[in-house]
Amino acid sequence: MMGDVQQVVSSALGAETVTTTVEGRERYGVSVRYPRDVRSDPQAIAREVLVPLPNGASIPLGQVAKVSLVRGPGSIRTENAQLAAYIFVDARERDLGSYVADAKRAVATSVKFPPGYYAVWSGQFEFYERAKKRLAVVVPLTLLTIFLLLYLNFRRMTETLIVMLSLPFALVGGLWLMWWMGFNLSVAVAVGFIALAGVAAETGVIMLIYLDHAWEAQKRKALAEGRATTRADLTAAIMEGAVERVRPKMMTVIAIMAGLLPILWSQGTGSEVMQRIAVPMIGGMVSSTILTLVVIPAIYALVKGSGISGSNTTSRHEGQFP
Repeated sequence: MMGDVQQVVSSALGAETVTTTVEGRERYGVSVRYPRDVRSDPQAIAREVLVPLPNGASIPLGQVAKVSLVRGPGSIRTENAQLAAYIFVDARERDLGSYVADAKRAVATSVKFPPGYYAVWSGQFEFYERAKKRLAVVVPLTLLTIFLLLYLNFRRMTETLIVMLSLPFALVGGLWLMWWMGFNLSVAVAVGFIALAGVAAETGVIMLIYLDHAWEAQKRKALAEGRATTRADLTAAIMEGAVERVRPKMMTVIAIMAGLLPILWSQGTGSEVMQRIAVPMIGGMVSSTILTLVVIPAIYALVKGSGISGSNTTSRHEGQFP
């Protein structure tokens, strides 16, 4: 009788393969068991699951067995040759790093471990800590690489520092859009900011190249006219290099945003990670555009104008006698 009950429970609740279906060269086993509504309800199991008797009759399982929900025995796990117990925690609506930091402080102040016991934070937080250590090396190395490439391009420290000092302003838009979307700081977001820094430096280089070309043209014009350059020449150069060159810079920004916007609305596997990479870049491109069109020309005017006389005209007095 005991064997019959165990066989019924095994087949009715755990499933039993009764046949095999053939589909071309593929073979699939066909398993049969009771519906989920019956298997998830102890009373339904006791009432609906039937146990066959030797005389051919059947009786409900509840007449020969007690069916109830009980907590099973805890499994024994080991970690580094020591007994270990796992407590699973799911952090929501905040970043994982700050949550674990608060949880560590709460455990340290509220929980007193017996001798030989200690707590270790693992899981996704462990991967986050490893990635944060790598980013602590990658981010400064990225900024240093951008600085070296800018210096090799301009061969002057002034233009290089203009672009480097303006990068934080370009990142503001990414922070705003992250706040508006409700995203927390993560490794994917950090990767997006690294990519944004490179794009912002690229648009800044385009602006400075146009400004330098326009300024050199104004200086050649002033030299041909036999006069010194003035602030009016600098203003004209900035107007030519910044205002009349809006189209190529806007084409660069729009092309990048057009490629990233579909990622922002994507759904499916991997979309959450890709969205957190794209959001800093999309928001940062807006502030980077303002930076490129407004801030960099203003900084350029301050830097280049510091070495020019304050007067806008030069006077020449001819025919004077002592």
